[in-house]
Amino acid sequence: MQAFRHCGLCVSRSFFQSRTDFLHSEANMAAIRRAAACLNFLRGASTSFCSNRSVRQLRRSTGTSRNQTAAFSVGTGLCALPFAQAENLSHESLIRRASCLVTDSANTYLSQTTLALVDALTLYTKALHTLIALQKRYLDSIGKLTPAEEDSIWQVLIGQRVEVSDRLDECKRFESNWMNAVNICELSAEAAYSSGAEHASMALKTSLQVAQSKVEDMKKIQLAAEKSLAETKADEIQRMAEYASSIKLQDLEDVPEAYLRED
Repeated sequence: MQAFRHCGLCVSRSFFQSRTDFLHSEANMAAIRRAAACLNFLRGASTSFCSNRSVRQLRRSTGTSRNQTAAFSVGTGLCALPFAQAENLSHESLIRRASCLVTDSANTYLSQTTLALVDALTLYTKALHTLIALQKRYLDSIGKLTPAEEDSIWQVLIGQRVEVSDRLDECKRFESNWMNAVNICELSAEAAYSSGAEHASMALKTSLQVAQSKVEDMKKIQLAAEKSLAETKADEIQRMAEYASSIKLQDLEDVPEAYLRED
């Protein structure tokens, strides 16, 4: 700065002199050279200052552009994320959803009716076996019981037969509900398959097959118990006939010979 002030003073002084004296004076020539050197120095300093400032601005702008680029990249990344789109609520999709709900309800109805029918068949079979055991016990004790004991056993047999009849009516009632559930499941499975819900249709058909298999197994046990009861009744009829004939023979043997003679 001092050199700049000194050069400016020298230049200002030289302009107050005449042009001829100024050119021929060695002092003035030296002043011109110093002024030129000062101008070159100032030009270099200003150029360096401007270049440094330009570099800083460039760095600053570069950093800003990088931040903007990063923000833009983050934004574009968020925009590129595959957000879940809502399912198209067309008539086909709504019908498919409704058919799936129907299959679920039909499966629940089938499960409840199957459980009720299986339990009813189980209780009915147990009642049959109890009746069979009582009848066999009675047949084994024919002719060995007093009238009071025989009457007591007959009361138990009658009560057990009433229970068997009630259990059979319960089985018929639950079987009617179960058949309705089977029909509903078949229709629901067909509706689900036609609407495009093949998975729900196949699942319901599988549940239907399992339910039918369980009921068939219990009915086989029931039929076996009923067959055993029928055999026991046939044996009872035969034993009672034999017992009645034996009583008649005994009565005939007890009649006095005088009453058997002809007059």
